[in-house]
Amino acid sequence: MSLDPQSILTAPPQARGRHRAARGPVLTDLARATSAQAGVVTGRGAVIAAAGSGVLLSLIASPAHAAQATEVSTTLAGAPVQGTLNTADLNALTAQARQTVAAAGVVAVAPTAELKVEKTAVSVTSASENAEFQAERAAEEAERVAAERRASVVSIAMRYLGVPYVWGGTTPAGFDCSGFTSYVYAQVGIDLPRTSSSQRYAGTVVSWADALPGDLIWSPGHIAIYAGDGMQIEAPVPGKSVRYTSIWQSGPTFIRVG
Repeated sequence: MSLDPQSILTAPPQARGRHRAARGPVLTDLARATSAQAGVVTGRGAVIAAAGSGVLLSLIASPAHAAQATEVSTTLAGAPVQGTLNTADLNALTAQARQTVAAAGVVAVAPTAELKVEKTAVSVTSASENAEFQAERAAEEAERVAAERRASVVSIAMRYLGVPYVWGGTTPAGFDCSGFTSYVYAQVGIDLPRTSSSQRYAGTVVSWADALPGDLIWSPGHIAIYAGDGMQIEAPVPGKSVRYTSIWQSGPTFIRVG
């Protein structure tokens, strides 16, 4: 039997009472209609609810469809029911979600991004190796200082060219051979014994091939300063003055001081 919804609403109370059982089929029709439409709108996040004799339709659209108004149609007891969803309402529903995402401070990273870590080799030096290294450094520094002193010795000695030879002289007023070398070396902070025989043992003997400017040149009874390239600076003998001259001694001994 088919029922007309309008006739149910306009019938006398007694008639309405006699047809109460007919509400079951009406709701059944609603459920069927709802189920039929659910398959269409469920994919879009739709929710359909029936209350009393009317239909309440609501649709929460996914972000992909949020910008569009959506029309949903179903049937209640053969009568079409239509509802249009407003885009502004959908935007209001998703506003809180957008605010949450914005406040989260999410940083987008490209799928192809790579993390590169630089690796640096670490070398470890043992205590003994370090001690050896420090000793080598100290020796190198000492040699550097000594080389500077030797160079200064030659430079200072050249200032006194022409000073007369004076027996026992130890000042620019007059020098003898050992007085001259003692005075020059004292200018660079090195104290030499007073006599030539004592200065022979004031340092380390080196070969002529290894001799450097600033070394001493000793021969029995005489001492001079090596100037390099086979030359020397000396206070020679009485009647002469301090001079720059070639090495004339036979078999001289070279002595490195400092």
